[in-house]
Amino acid sequence: MREAKYKRRYGEILDAAAAVFAEKGYHGASTKDIADRLGIRQGSLYYYFPSKEVALAEVCWIGVDGFVKGLQSILGGDGSTAKKIRAAVQNHMAPMATRHHYVKVFLKERHNLTARTGAEVTHRADEYERLLDRLLAEGIAAGALRANLDRRLAALAVLGLCNSAIDWFDPARGGIDRIADEYADILIEGLTVTP
Repeated sequence: MREAKYKRRYGEILDAAAAVFAEKGYHGASTKDIADRLGIRQGSLYYYFPSKEVALAEVCWIGVDGFVKGLQSILGGDGSTAKKIRAAVQNHMAPMATRHHYVKVFLKERHNLTARTGAEVTHRADEYERLLDRLLAEGIAAGALRANLDRRLAALAVLGLCNSAIDWFDPARGGIDRIADEYADILIEGLTVTP
């Protein structure tokens, strides 16, 4: 019972931290802002996190971890290269609606992490890029993607296009699936071999 209550409260505090960091930026936010959002005393936060930076690291981890797990599943599944690219774009875009603040903080604020607190987040982000590269390499090997495709440039294009939506997408208005489909069409048309 006590552990369940702790986990629930921990999740609420993380949600508040993600919202505050997304709205004010890491340097503009304070632990007092997070506590005020929850209606608790500032000192109560330190029961859950020893510092604001540790809270940022945890928010960033949640922001990237779903990307990695989803792409691992896509790569392990069946389907054409085009189907996997479409699924990868959907995987990247869907959390912008469901975990908007977490994704925004990961994309915009993770540079504020030190080597000590940010090592796991950086490793996870690098792993995601390696998985994306693997998707492209497998597509080239299967003859579905252009043989002369610069995989690094293509991966950066995929990330840049998908990440750009965080600046203008409003989760309250919905429609992330339609945007992801449009983005996937653009990418698939540009990356695949023309018959």
